[in-house]
Amino acid sequence: MNPQQPVNRFRDSGPRPPRPKINQSSPQPEIRRSRRSNQQDSSRWGQTRQFIRERPILERVYWFCLKAFLWIFFGSLGYVIALKYIPVMVTPLMVSRWMEGDSTTHSSHIYKKWRSYDEISKEAALAVVSSEDQAFPTHWGFDFDEIQDAIKENKTRKRPRGASTISQQVAKNVFLWNGRSYIRKGLEVYFTVLIELIWGKKRILEVYLNVAETGPMTFGVEAASERFYGHSAASLSRDEAARIAAVLPNPRKFSIAHPSSYVQRRTRQIARQMRYLGGQKYIRNL
Repeated sequence: MNPQQPVNRFRDSGPRPPRPKINQSSPQPEIRRSRRSNQQDSSRWGQTRQFIRERPILERVYWFCLKAFLWIFFGSLGYVIALKYIPVMVTPLMVSRWMEGDSTTHSSHIYKKWRSYDEISKEAALAVVSSEDQAFPTHWGFDFDEIQDAIKENKTRKRPRGASTISQQVAKNVFLWNGRSYIRKGLEVYFTVLIELIWGKKRILEVYLNVAETGPMTFGVEAASERFYGHSAASLSRDEAARIAAVLPNPRKFSIAHPSSYVQRRTRQIARQMRYLGGQKYIRNL
């Protein structure tokens, strides 16, 4: 009997047909589509430029708008950088109040006095953070949780609830006008991002404590402290600072010198919140 032939488990080692060569110089379909798209985009841009060049008025308008945009952008950027180092002595709201005068005394005198952050009691800084923006030390200019909550609540509230952070309020008070419009809101977002990036938390809070409206024709906690308490903001107590913060939502309606029952109740709430946050150490590392 013939022995069983071993099974050849190896592939045939004979000559193989040559593999087709890939032409590396020829673009793949995806690359062709990408190049075609880029050519179309450049062609559209070229047609647009040619359209503008053939119409001198459109060309002048185009260059005017471009130059205006660049001037505004670099001008606003330079102004924000400058205000990081120099005191903010006047704001659009101060000018508005000065022009209209106080409705009760018909006086156009503005009470304001700039004080550095180190010259203001940290109780005042803690009070405004507790009252206006408790997430201030950690957010990047916008509190999106508060914005979502405000949107939900405003569906059923007669009086809309705001969700502006301290950074947004500073951007509005220092650089913009009063009013409600998409343009002003867009600019508020723009300036909020700028001051968060350029100023930092401590400078933002310092400016807020000096420009926030704290009473009729009164701006800043130093002016409020001297006018209504008779002493400097450096020696503000917790209750005094909490009462200043309590009138911030409407300082022309609520009074520091003659607090209503609402202001007194709100003052106690803010003082409790200041203790709950842990006192001054909550804002120590701004």
